[in-house]
Amino acid sequence: MITITDLELSFGGAPLFKDVNLKFTPGNCYGVIGANGAGKSTFLRLISGDLEASKGSIEIPANLRMSVLRQDHFAFDEYTIMDTVIMGNKRLYEIMKEKDALYAKPDFSEEDGLRAADLEAEFAEMNGWDAELDAAKLLNGLGVPENLHYALMSEQNGAIKVKVMLAQALFGTPDILLLDEPTNHMDPKSIEWLEEFIINYPGTVIVVSHDRHFLNTVCTYTVDIDFSKISMWPGNYDFWYEASTLMQQQIKQQNKKKEERIEELKEFIRRFGAKKSLAKQATSRKKMLEKIKIEELPVSNRKYPYINFKYERELGKDILEVDKLYYEHDGKVLLDNISFRVNRDDKVVVLGENELAVSALLGILGGEITDFKGTVKWGTTVIKGDLPKDTAGYFDNDLNIIEWLAQFSKEKDSTYLRGFLGRMLFSGDDGLKKVRVLSGGEKVRCMLSRLMVMNANVLILDQPTNHLDLESITALNEGMVDFKGVTIFSTHDHELAQSVANRVFEIKDGLIDRMCGYEEYLERNS
Repeated sequence: MITITDLELSFGGAPLFKDVNLKFTPGNCYGVIGANGAGKSTFLRLISGDLEASKGSIEIPANLRMSVLRQDHFAFDEYTIMDTVIMGNKRLYEIMKEKDALYAKPDFSEEDGLRAADLEAEFAEMNGWDAELDAAKLLNGLGVPENLHYALMSEQNGAIKVKVMLAQALFGTPDILLLDEPTNHMDPKSIEWLEEFIINYPGTVIVVSHDRHFLNTVCTYTVDIDFSKISMWPGNYDFWYEASTLMQQQIKQQNKKKEERIEELKEFIRRFGAKKSLAKQATSRKKMLEKIKIEELPVSNRKYPYINFKYERELGKDILEVDKLYYEHDGKVLLDNISFRVNRDDKVVVLGENELAVSALLGILGGEITDFKGTVKWGTTVIKGDLPKDTAGYFDNDLNIIEWLAQFSKEKDSTYLRGFLGRMLFSGDDGLKKVRVLSGGEKVRCMLSRLMVMNANVLILDQPTNHLDLESITALNEGMVDFKGVTIFSTHDHELAQSVANRVFEIKDGLIDRMCGYEEYLERNS
């Protein structure tokens, strides 16, 4: 059990959160949510001991082992994948290395033998003989090929390293698991395996994630960081969303009734307060008025942008025809003999284990990549709007946000653009910020603003939820569902894919094309 009492963390005298009193118990998974900057990752660092609180205590029994998902994917480059995973149990790995060093000594002494015997006993007690088998099971479950299990970490790409670091955190069944964005850059099969692992996990899991489907699947409690407080709600993300929204609505309704009653009392006092015959009643109503308290709604860190894609021109019959598309990059073939036709009602999610291939297809359709072979023919009524995964080129200039957006808008008036940006959470002087210095999330909101002012009737989006918080992802999801044009997109967000797509492309030895929803496609191919 983890017991948090009167916890407070302040920076520069201002509390990030305070008066935190929580308990985390075994057998439960706690999803930590909150706006960007609310302190989700900071909260995990406090629990792990990497950060010291300004006030209060975090009590964790000394006999419990805690494991943390590490974010530094280069820290283990000199080790094999197998060793990196087993390092998840620090003591077990130390025993293994000390044993190996002892047995390798040319002058193995009686003292060495006694030490080796002690180590062997501890090793057996920790189930060390099954360590490599257990590590291999984790790696296989997460989709790391067996032929890589003893390869060096330095030789692996980012996607493999992400999975290895997650396997390291899970290794050895720790009592407490702290996972910060474990599904980032993970394929659907690996996420599904992780969901099943956590559901059946006997220990305490505390996880930060922007993946709503993942939170809904694994979480038994939701830990909400907002209003400079941390509160715990029973149930998953959807339950929290519905319950918290209902509570806010109830407070507003109660306040409205109170305000109406206040006006009635004030009106009576105004009309009859000076009349002697009604002076007693007026005094009574004054006392009633003093007792009515309007409950103040605290200012939330959460802000939902307004995302609404509209187009000016209706799509005709012909949308897109691709024939025998071929593309290679750095000597590697990413797309080969890809052919398909897109219809006017299509919402296509593009999948593929090779994300470079997925991005290549969307980059070609969006016009970012031109050195391909084959034909890509767009209909004459099509107005394309694209959001590539790599947006660096759009922001390599000294324009402010208003000037930047004006490049893509027919309406150049700064007042209009300021109003538009305000709805995308760039309020006040934010519009004067240089685009070069914007955060990842701010840049994505700029790109979404660009799409909206372009009035495109075909959207091509490559991982549009990258860098966005849950609130912005929710708003984007609703905007994509409501959009009446054609959408071709890639995403790691299960909820987005399921709620938007009615057709699935998977790049796998060519192109697999299925006219069905995302979950139906996963079921067919499970």
